[in-house]
Amino acid sequence: MDRKAFFLMAGAMAAALAGQYPVQARAAQKTAIFAGGCFWCMEKDFEHVDGVSEVVSGYTGGTLENPTYRNHDDHLEAVRIVYDDSKVSYGDLLRTFWRSVDPTDAGGQFCDRGHSYTTAIFALDDEQLKLAKSSKAEVEASGKLPGPVVTPIVAASFFTDAEGYHQDYYKKNPVRYNYYRKACGRDARIDALWGEEAHAGIRHGS
Repeated sequence: MDRKAFFLMAGAMAAALAGQYPVQARAAQKTAIFAGGCFWCMEKDFEHVDGVSEVVSGYTGGTLENPTYRNHDDHLEAVRIVYDDSKVSYGDLLRTFWRSVDPTDAGGQFCDRGHSYTTAIFALDDEQLKLAKSSKAEVEASGKLPGPVVTPIVAASFFTDAEGYHQDYYKKNPVRYNYYRKACGRDARIDALWGEEAHAGIRHGS
């Protein structure tokens, strides 16, 4: 192994230990990264999709080396989704993503405003990039939405796990979470936009 390869490997290991992941995951599993506003809500939505084994809240898309909840203004709140592609495809996840957000809102999501709450798809490879672009084109051509789709599709960069108290927030703090989600108007807006297609792919009642 030459010096460059050694340092690349060492850097990847160090990043993983620090909670930063350059992407794609483990051998028999696939990874997807989406930003859709509050990562608590995205985590809950995707943990209820059959074939998804793990959803982690975090920060990505910015320049800070160690973003935190108090200091992540140039990063987006996002989720890293680990899934079994024999049970659910990346295309299925894209379908759920679009119908779990307001992709026409360039200023944030629902009551959460600002860059860190905007939507984005972070493609991990050429295949994901191709599928994401095709999926976006289908949404745009559907005529379902009242305005243009502003969600960007970009190459994934390092993903930093959010602090522990953010992980599974909806399970740890169900009363606060449910109040926040309702007060923020997330589901009301998604239902208004997507109708019967809202939250496609999510098991109802879970």
